[in-house]
Amino acid sequence: MTLAIFDLDNTLLAGDSDHAWGQFLIDEGLVNADEVKAINDGFYADYQAGKLDIERYLCFALDFLAHKDPAELDTLHAHFMQRCIEPLITDKALALVDKHRQQGDTLLIITATNRFVTGPIAERLGIDNLIASEAERVDGRYTGQPTGVPSYQEGKITRLEAWLADHHETMVGAWFYSDSHNDLPLLNRVDHPVAVDPDDTLRAVAERNAWPIISLRE
Repeated sequence: MTLAIFDLDNTLLAGDSDHAWGQFLIDEGLVNADEVKAINDGFYADYQAGKLDIERYLCFALDFLAHKDPAELDTLHAHFMQRCIEPLITDKALALVDKHRQQGDTLLIITATNRFVTGPIAERLGIDNLIASEAERVDGRYTGQPTGVPSYQEGKITRLEAWLADHHETMVGAWFYSDSHNDLPLLNRVDHPVAVDPDDTLRAVAERNAWPIISLRE
């Protein structure tokens, strides 16, 4: 079977789930609004510029989880899904996923955003396989620290290679859909790279290499 790999934020979603989670916590009055917004926006700008310190960012993003009971976090996430994520899911994205599903391809989301945020989103999209940055848990509770290799830039290749070995899959004929120049290491490794609503840097590379450029926005 052929592997169909999808980035999540600003690719399958018409927005960024990680940044949206931070804004959701602000809107719910669960964090210091001014402090968190400034830090969250700063990290997002670093990501767009391709200079994000992923370990530092994950420590910031995961800290909130360490102060809440898992059941409370599940309730919060369900509210987050309904309020913030559902509006970011487009018919075009669902149709693309379904096209690969109908072809019998193996579907996989690979994202730098942590698994707490993205796990339920992958389920909503009907995609069983997810590679995401991992949040450490001890005795069922989040510690607020990342663990393992973050699935960001070259880290996506490291994590994907481990996943391929575990699942007895190969990259032969693989597709990868992404919006970001941060994913160029993996885009350059697949047989079928596709730029989705790309940033300016990725658009230029895609045009130079004659890669398909598509939009999943409504």
